[in-house]
Amino acid sequence: MLVPNRLLFRFELPLLYRESPEIDGDLSDWSDRHHLPDLCRIDGQEPFARIWMGWNRGGLFIACRVEGRTSPFVCKPAEFWKGDNLRLCTDMRDTRDIRRASRYCQQFYFLPSGGGRDGRSAAAGDARIHRATAHAPPAPPGSVRAASRRVGAVYTIEGHVSSEALFGFDPDEHRRIGLCVVLEDVQLGRQFLTVGDEFNWHIDPSTWATAVLTGEPGTGTLPPDAPGRRR
Repeated sequence: MLVPNRLLFRFELPLLYRESPEIDGDLSDWSDRHHLPDLCRIDGQEPFARIWMGWNRGGLFIACRVEGRTSPFVCKPAEFWKGDNLRLCTDMRDTRDIRRASRYCQQFYFLPSGGGRDGRSAAAGDARIHRATAHAPPAPPGSVRAASRRVGAVYTIEGHVSSEALFGFDPDEHRRIGLCVVLEDVQLGRQFLTVGDEFNWHIDPSTWATAVLTGEPGTGTLPPDAPGRRR
């Protein structure tokens, strides 16, 4: 098995502040400044989606746009990992030397369909991380939300994880958080921020990136255009 180049780095990137968007699947209010870097290019892979993230004291925001999807969605919230999904894992203490998740580590999912009475609306929720040494409390009802839109071969997903759902979220004391983002499309493939299943991203927080909560007005944090960096 070839070791991907991304496994050789510890990535650090700014997670930029933004005002709360309306969670409606319309991504026209997302700026390129919030676009997550396409780290897959380091391993010679072309991304099939664009993914954005931002934060404010109300929680974390995530969005993606996928082109080229022609088949119907495959989404079952009870088995979210088996179909089309956007996943976000966080570690509110960014403990990079642990190989199993702590109670500060959480997993959230956002589906383009599978919700609502007819199963056609977006769906979202949280799930425990396999083999964790301890688990965060379940997210309160309504604290993880998603919306999606589809026009022809293009679809979007937009999600919000409220601060109430993020165990240990404390922007004043802990600006650095562990971050893992994975997009799975049953037709187009899988896109990872860092490494894939063969290196147990879904179990091992040491494979995740570090995100620095950045750019909050009036706090003197790094400027909104601060570049990402590797260490």
